[in-house]
Amino acid sequence: MAVYTEVPDEELAAFLAGYGIGPLLSYKGIAEGVENTNYLIHAETGSYILTLYEKRVEPGDLPFFLGLMEHLSARGVTCPTPLRNGEGETLGQLCGRPAALMTFLEGLWIRRPGVVHCRELGSALARMHEAAADYPGARSNSLSVDGWRPIFAAVADRADSVAAGLAAEMETELAVLEASWPDDLPQGIIHADLFPDNVFFLEDKVSGLIDFYFACRDALAYDVAICINAWCFEADLSFNVTKARALLAGYFDHRPLSKAEVAALPLLARGAAMRFFVTRLYDLINHPPGAFVRPKDPMEYARRNRFHRSVTGPAEYGLEP
Repeated sequence: MAVYTEVPDEELAAFLAGYGIGPLLSYKGIAEGVENTNYLIHAETGSYILTLYEKRVEPGDLPFFLGLMEHLSARGVTCPTPLRNGEGETLGQLCGRPAALMTFLEGLWIRRPGVVHCRELGSALARMHEAAADYPGARSNSLSVDGWRPIFAAVADRADSVAAGLAAEMETELAVLEASWPDDLPQGIIHADLFPDNVFFLEDKVSGLIDFYFACRDALAYDVAICINAWCFEADLSFNVTKARALLAGYFDHRPLSKAEVAALPLLARGAAMRFFVTRLYDLINHPPGAFVRPKDPMEYARRNRFHRSVTGPAEYGLEP
């Protein structure tokens, strides 16, 4: 179970007492988080999620993330809402870690999303972008085009141990992306990590978005490209254009992409695949022996990148010319 910080009963009860949620009835660690420690809290007033932020999250970014969730919740986007303690703060300290208590969302994430789920996801993404349009917080995207080369460079000498010729292939691709990356597309707050396990459904309807800890200000269409990568490939890594068409249709229902965004979509999709390739490659090569959490396969995103390089235009994502 991915619980990195064990919380003694007495310390947990003292921390929760500041939130006015009533006596603690029970709690348990949640296995699915890999960046932070999460506990499901059952108290007299209901269920909550307690998050202890581990070393991979910059403490200075936490006010941005927590403020964003408050902002989105106030504008009708269903996402975890941070509770404020008796001092009016959303962020506290527990076991030497920054910690926050949030509302619990009902729903399950879909392990094999279908076309209907992709359309719902596209709609939810666009509504999130619209709701965040007036959020005043500022956080740059450290995992955009300028951030990929330093991560890759740290492990490039071992990339060929993962697949022959991988280092040269991705070095060439990085050079293309760096030379061609658009800097004039509409900007806003993006989620930047809206994989299926960060979207909850009740039946076939989105019931909430979670895990905003990569959120930042960047090109809105880049968020769409991340979702195309995460939602529109099958288990064998074949591209499902019907899912992509549905995702984009759901997004267009609320925020149609501009002509410039549509034209840039193949390049943005290549870049989104590169972002997850380099971070997965780094994590795989630096994976400590015996660690509980297994690293994800970077080659899944190398293959996605190769697909996007073969695309001749936006129509191959289901968009009309």
